[in-house]
Amino acid sequence: MYDYDLLVVGSANADLVIGVERRPGAGETVLGGDLAVHPGGKGANQAVAAARLGARTALLARVGDDAHGRLLLDSLRAAGADPVGVLAGGAPTGVALITVDPSGDNSIVVSPGANARLTPGDVRAATGLLHASRVVSAQLEIPLETVVEIVRNLPAASRFVLNPSPPRPLPQEVLDACDPLIVNEHEAKVILGGSDVGGSPEDWARALLARGPRSVVVTLGAEGALVASADRVARVPSVTVDAVDTTGAGDAFTAALAWRLGAGAPLPEAAAYAARVGALAVTKRGAQESFPTAAEVDAL
Repeated sequence: MYDYDLLVVGSANADLVIGVERRPGAGETVLGGDLAVHPGGKGANQAVAAARLGARTALLARVGDDAHGRLLLDSLRAAGADPVGVLAGGAPTGVALITVDPSGDNSIVVSPGANARLTPGDVRAATGLLHASRVVSAQLEIPLETVVEIVRNLPAASRFVLNPSPPRPLPQEVLDACDPLIVNEHEAKVILGGSDVGGSPEDWARALLARGPRSVVVTLGAEGALVASADRVARVPSVTVDAVDTTGAGDAFTAALAWRLGAGAPLPEAAAYAARVGALAVTKRGAQESFPTAAEVDAL
């Protein structure tokens, strides 16, 4: 019996968001709207998104002993996620500086802060959490060596889900553990070795599978997603919505997918559910504030 459906190991940031008429170019200053501060970070986002859907969720992360850290802990508790693995102190809470244009597209710069202090030793100290979790999900806003340590300490019965964002080349032992590896077009090309990688999303997925993951999901924005495993490659359609803000939508998708896979859903079915969750997330501003409940997904 698992205590948690999903353990997220990853970042926790304060999102500082400014709406702009257009995002600035190099050397350019533009005026924006009022600054809004939201709880964010890919790890905390995934934990909140899964908890709002009804998953028993825990987060292993680091925050600062500051107001931004308290904001994140309050948001986790409000969503029903267990902050048992959240460590505080040693560095300021991570911050993401986000500009959002009228179409909902965003540009993000991240100051890792305490996230960079989440160490392999922290993972080893949390082995009990790993063994208590059906699925473990990670991203790359924490040190890569910490992600490697997750894989090395993962119980054989637990499933590992990775969204390599921000992308970088991955060690073979991490690639081999992914089930699935979840990437967008940019991330797929980095993992495959550069922006000159051509072909279709189906080609990227097959090439990624050949690198070692047990399964692959390529997210395609408004076009949905593509799922690939040893026995099939299939497209998963998206849901048409009016996008307001895409911040956090990928995290909502990943959290929903990881949870449904842990509940026993086949990969295409889990991805279809995740696509609905991601679609609903872009219809509201902010990251964690935009994540839907299970009832809202069912209504869609």
